[in-house]
Amino acid sequence: MIETDFTPRGVCARNIHVELDDTGRTIEHVEFTGGCNGNLKAISKLVEGQPVEHVCDILRGNTCGPRSTSCADQLAHALEQAVSDARTTRA
Repeated sequence: MIETDFTPRGVCARNIHVELDDTGRTIEHVEFTGGCNGNLKAISKLVEGQPVEHVCDILRGNTCGPRSTSCADQLAHALEQAVSDARTTRA
């Protein structure tokens, strides 16, 4: 399992914990600290079991109100970081 803790920027959530399968291609678990509790729990449930690339394509660029980012957009960044970290670790 690949695990990463990501500190989001420009949103209410303070941390995003990501767990991917051993290949780094499938999301096993996501947990947000802070932010809109109900919405972020729902996002976490919806993305579990999904391919990282697919989720990133959908969520990247999503905004929240006047902000240029959102917790969903920051999740895409967290997933990309987790994949990058996994590749670096294996190299």
